[in-house]
Parts: sequence; structure tokens; C-alpha cells
Amino acid sequence: MRVLIVPFPWKTHLFNLVPLAWSLQTAGHEVRVAGWPDLMDAVTGAGLTGLGVGPGESAQVREERDRRKPAPRAGAGPSPQDGLDPLFRIGPDRERLSWEQANRVFDDLVLPQARRSNDSMMDELVAFAREWQPDLVLWGAKAFAGAIAAAAVGAAHARVLYSVDVYTRMREDFLRARAQQPPQERTDRLRDWLEGWASRYGVAFDEELVNGQFTIDPLPEAFRPDPRPTTLPMQFVPYNGPALVPRWLAEPPRAPRVLMTFGDAVNDGPVRHLLPVERIQEILDSVADLDIELVLTLPPQSQRQLRQVPANTRLVDSVPLSEVLPTCAAMVHHGGTWSFGCALRYGVPQLLVSRAFDVPLKLRCLDRSGAGLSMKPGDADGPAVRAALLRLLQDDGIRANAQRLRRQVLDMPAPNELVRTLEDLVTAHRENAVPSLV
Repeated sequence: MRVLIVPFPWKTHLFNLVPLAWSLQTAGHEVRVAGWPDLMDAVTGAGLTGLGVGPGESAQVREERDRRKPAPRAGAGPSPQDGLDPLFRIGPDRERLSWEQANRVFDDLVLPQARRSNDSMMDELVAFAREWQPDLVLWGAKAFAGAIAAAAVGAAHARVLYSVDVYTRMREDFLRARAQQPPQERTDRLRDWLEGWASRYGVAFDEELVNGQFTIDPLPEAFRPDPRPTTLPMQFVPYNGPALVPRWLAEPPRAPRVLMTFGDAVNDGPVRHLLPVERIQEILDSVADLDIELVLTLPPQSQRQLRQVPANTRLVDSVPLSEVLPTCAAMVHHGGTWSFGCALRYGVPQLLVSRAFDVPLKLRCLDRSGAGLSMKPGDADGPAVRAALLRLLQDDGIRANAQRLRRQVLDMPAPNELVRTLEDLVTAHRENAVPSLV
């Protein structure tokens, strides 16, 4: 079968799809990855065949623009999650978003990013899909253009998550609140946007354009607070991009090794500036007397701004997570897709310091699992991080729970196994049968 893969246009989101693309390719299927032209070097670097669609602005141009922006102060300004507490609670009886809250989510948070990331590649993507006629389209969460292209050619399609499924929860809360409004006030700007594109290609709007016909989820059950029959679990398999194993990793750590990273090596944006260098220096000073081997990833320009580096700290530009984490006793990070998934896979207790929109729900699930700790960036000063780190290193319960989650991850179907299920679903789709995940 022919499989079209459409990632959200960030490299980390592409990396999330690479192991499944490999599995499909080695099973004999034709695979094409379509996305912004500045992703194509990463696509071909992964051994996949790419198709550039959309804007031609390079990642380097965006990166240089981001560098010119002043780094935000830790905790400065409101978080995008402020006032949306019901969205991040767990339990069947949780409070739902109000109509005002639900509209704010889509109007202020979802739609602007969705339009920036999808509008510019929609026409070219649909044109290619009509020419190539894929049987299956796999689209990264928020890459709605993939769903439109699939519907335009009648292909089966699935959304591939990169984190907890806060997006379906948002949509369900929105539709519930909308149904309670007077008919003349039941606005739905996400539907209006998707329906506008769909009608352009002769497609009727369906909620499958929002959440896919089914969803591929790479996180274990503990991070699926809203079980759904259309969910396909898939084991998280790391792909770091091209990387070299540093020689120092060949030697066993002289003390418990801790990885600290507030960004990654793929330069997707200003997330690496989550904490200013002054705050990172404060954290280093606070843990300088601990008997640990702290591996801190920082861009070279940030490394040069540090006042001093303690003897127990190793500075690196970047390091492949799949190589260093099996040697680590703990991890302190910004809660990104790759760092979080790798920590789960390798059973490493983790401290999350993050402002990302999906993080509150992720943190609730992590807290419930007992496998890690979390704090807001504004609270992440030297003493707080030191105390949390000591707990991660000394609490037997946290370590045991992290290992339990690791076993759950490894028990999930690997991408190679999922391919067989996808083949069956595509066959059912061709026969106009309702896809069954039972």
C-alpha cells in the first residue's frame, strides 16, 4: 500500500514518526513524507523519501529570528493554561470547560497555530495526494492538512500523537458546551476553518478531520486518562536524528549520572530558553556539592555565559538521549516530546520544568503514576531543584514506579507489529467496513 506521512512542521514531531515510517517501508510499503521544505533534509537524513510542500522559509532563518528575541524571564507572563483547570483534571466526573473557556482554547491557542502550520501547504499537499493516491495517511497531531488530503482522495487516515491527548479532550468539551448554547450562538471557528478547506476539494466536514479515523498513541496507559476504542497503542521507539556517541559514554559513570536539558539539538525554536542562564547557574551552584555526575546540555552561546562550572558537571552541546539515558539515575528537563518519551522508555525518574500547553495534563498523569516530579519554571530555583533532585535519587518508590512504566512501554506493540494492524484497517476501509480495533 501507499502511505503518506504528514508531520507537524517541527523536527521533533517528524522524529516522532520516523520509526513507524521505517517499519512501513521495511514491510514493503511505499512511504512518502510531505511537509515544509525546511524539513526535507531531516526527512532524507532519516533514509525516507520526502516531498516539500508549503513555505520555503528555512529553519535557519526562523532560528536566527528567534535568537534575536530576548529570552523570556522564568515564570514571566501568564501561562497558556491559566484559567483552564478543568481541562487538566483526571477522572470520569471531572468538571468540563465552560463555553467561554472552550472558545478561548480554540480561538487563542489552537486555531492561530493550526492556520500558520497548515494553510500554506494545503493546496500542494492535496494536489500530490490526488496524483499519488495514498491508501493511508498518517498525520501528526495538529497537522490537519493530512486529514484534509486523506478525505480528498478517500484514504484511511490516522492521527499520531506526540503527547497526552489533550486535543481530543478539548474538542469534546467544546462540543458539549456548544450543544448547551442557543442555536444562533453555536459558533465553531475550528469547524468553519476546516470546512472551508474541505469544501474547496469537494469534501464534507466530519469530526474525523479533527481527530482522525483512529489515533496512534505512543504513551503507556497511565498517560491515557480518557480511554477510547479508536486508540491504537504503539511503543515509543527513540530516533535522535543523526548522532555520534561521545567517547565519555563508554566509561561507567563515577557517580549517579543526572541529565539536565531544557531544550534539544534540533533547534525547533526558543524552548531551550525556558530558564535564563542566570537561573541555570543558580541551579548548578546549588547542586555543586552533590556526589553526582551532572550532564548539562546547553548551546555554545549559553555555555559561554555561565560564570563557573562545578567539578561535578559536564557541559555538552547535545547528546543522543537514547544513548545517555540508560546510564542515568535521574533526568531534569523541559517536558518535550522526546525527552519525556525517552525517560519513560528507559525507566528514569524525571523532574519536569515546563510551560508547554499540554504539560499540566501530562504532569497529572506523571504524578498519579508516582514516577516523577514537576514544578513551574518560576519555582525552579536552586534550592527547589536540588530538593527535587535529591528526592528522585533517594526515593525507592519513584525509581520502582519509573521501572514499572518502562515495562509498560516495552509491552506495547512495536511499530513493526502495528504495521499489520494498519494493513487490516486499510483493507477494512477499502471494503467500506467500519474499522474495528477489537
